Amino acid sequence: MKIPYRTRHLLKGIAITGMILILVGVVIWGLWMLWLNRFVVYTRDEGVKLDFSLSQEIPQGELAVEPESVPTIGIYYNEGEDAINTNRPLSQLNGYYITQQVLETESLTAIQEQIGALPKGTSVMLDVKSIKGSFFYHSAAGSQRNGSIDPEAMEQLISFIDEKGMYLIARLPALRDFYYGLDHVPDGLPTAEGYLWMDDASCYWLNPASEGTRNYLTLQIQELRSRGFDEVVLTDFRFPVTDQIVFSGDRTQALAETAQLLVDACATDNFAVSFVKSADFTLPTGRTRIYLEGVEAAEAGQAAEDSGVEDTAVNLVFLAESHDTRYDAYGVLRPLASAH
Repeated sequence: MKIPYRTRHLLKGIAITGMILILVGVVIWGLWMLWLNRFVVYTRDEGVKLDFSLSQEIPQGELAVEPESVPTIGIYYNEGEDAINTNRPLSQLNGYYITQQVLETESLTAIQEQIGALPKGTSVMLDVKSIKGSFFYHSAAGSQRNGSIDPEAMEQLISFIDEKGMYLIARLPALRDFYYGLDHVPDGLPTAEGYLWMDDASCYWLNPASEGTRNYLTLQIQELRSRGFDEVVLTDFRFPVTDQIVFSGDRTQALAETAQLLVDACATDNFAVSFVKSADFTLPTGRTRIYLEGVEAAEAGQAAEDSGVEDTAVNLVFLAESHDTRYDAYGVLRPLASAH
């Protein structure tokens, strides 16, 4: 049966219209998928999921693009007559720590009064940076996007502790930094799909073998040293526990090399570069310590034995909430609130 010309013409028009609609649909679907990529989160427990709350974390107009250049921080080693003795013995620590939560919820003036009642030479550790990468004081090393802590008051607190003759310690996340990862994608840890891996707290993790990461850490530590701190403690100095990141090379070796580089470049005869211990981490040589968290007093002796630290009384520090005397054979820091 022959189809009339007008009918064939009508069917042809319908077919062309249908193809156009399909093509438009494919384009819209592709754009939709690209838009959704910014909300994709990879977690250990749930795998891949969408988290639309991330739109509140990323400042408007700030895109995760490769920077034009990565600033290079001068790393040098003193030799000969100018050599710095970084092996001068450290003394055993005994003091208190002040967490980000305390800094955000309590008056810094009240904290300063508590510290003022402590004996001269007491060890005081301050959190100085969030896992998002925001510094609590005015820093040239990175971002100040945390509005919950007054940077001016934090500056005054740091100066007060230094002037009181306390042993001042700074604690900051090392390889966990949302803002730096966002702005320096090549220095992050990617997934097989090419996106930066993000943890359950919506934070990016940095590649310890990256030159940019090493420069960034060196800049932070040197700045803290110049502000009067006697020691810096790096937390999250490890690879995240996940099988979703891509890293070529030996992870333990990468951490060991970066740790030694930071100690060599930043430690002096009166400044230590220390680390919160993670699995398979070996303490580098030089002026440095290992800190242990979440260890019960009954397990302190075994933890010290397993730490691999030769002088556990000096180079090992427990962060403990208990006043159990079994910690006292080692360095120990407790919450400031427990001082009175």
